[in-house]
Amino acid sequence: MSQRASTAERDTLRSLWEFCRPHTVIGTSMAVGVLYVLAVLETGRHDWSLLGLSYVAALAVNIYVVGINQLTDIEIDRINKPYLPLASGAFDVPTGLFITCTALAVALSVAATQGPFLFGTVLAVFVLGTAYSLPPFHFKARPFWAAASITIARAVIGNVGGYLHYTYRLTGKPSLPLSVLAFAAFMFVFVIVIAVMKDVPDIEGDRQGGIPTLARRLGAAGTLRLCRWILSVACLGFGVISLVASDALSPVIVFTTHVPVVAAIWIMGRKVDSKNAESIYKYYMSLWKLYYLEFIAFPLAVVLSRGL
Repeated sequence: MSQRASTAERDTLRSLWEFCRPHTVIGTSMAVGVLYVLAVLETGRHDWSLLGLSYVAALAVNIYVVGINQLTDIEIDRINKPYLPLASGAFDVPTGLFITCTALAVALSVAATQGPFLFGTVLAVFVLGTAYSLPPFHFKARPFWAAASITIARAVIGNVGGYLHYTYRLTGKPSLPLSVLAFAAFMFVFVIVIAVMKDVPDIEGDRQGGIPTLARRLGAAGTLRLCRWILSVACLGFGVISLVASDALSPVIVFTTHVPVVAAIWIMGRKVDSKNAESIYKYYMSLWKLYYLEFIAFPLAVVLSRGL
């Protein structure tokens, strides 16, 4: 009996982990941590409770956003992502609602205790995440607004709002250095690619669901090619920015980390079978790994520019 109970608990935890969409949790976790480290370097002050509570709020609103999306996409996910807990039946709708609503309550209540910048950041992500999935806006059904809402929430609001929050709480005065603005601009383009790419493996389900994504319009091969070029140009542009603003970003680090990124984008992209959803999904997830790499390369570029 105890062994069966233990197996059931593991299955429940595994389903909960899948419900939270691990790749987004990792991305959010890295952003929260890296922005805090940079704020500490900038201000010379630190507060572990500030980091901990900020992380709880950020993670909770992340879970809300992916949760509400799954609750509204159950039928489509049964085609595109049958392994997700709601689509597979591992969780029922009331369970999904409970997790999602609890996450939202935690995010807003914790953020409200941490000052205007974190609360504003969490509130803005909540509004965009809700508008993405629910009527009357339902941005997911509008290609431009779908990509824009994801990109603005993760690349701009998350990075800029998070850094302003940290510096405000650590010094009483928010600040936003050039390096963070440059990073947010670069990540804006990177997340656009992720937002567009995420629909490529889901073309069939979106077609049956009547969702007119950009991937459906361009086709898998055309979308993959467009995304490769956009990311390549973005990496080159970030390198140029580092040359112009070498006192804020180390050009050596930027170029030595982004030349391999561009090479990886094209080498892996050439191997993708544009007619195979699994092959496309693997390529999409590899882009998330490159996205994580940015949260390592960026602080290194900042630190070495200061000679630390």
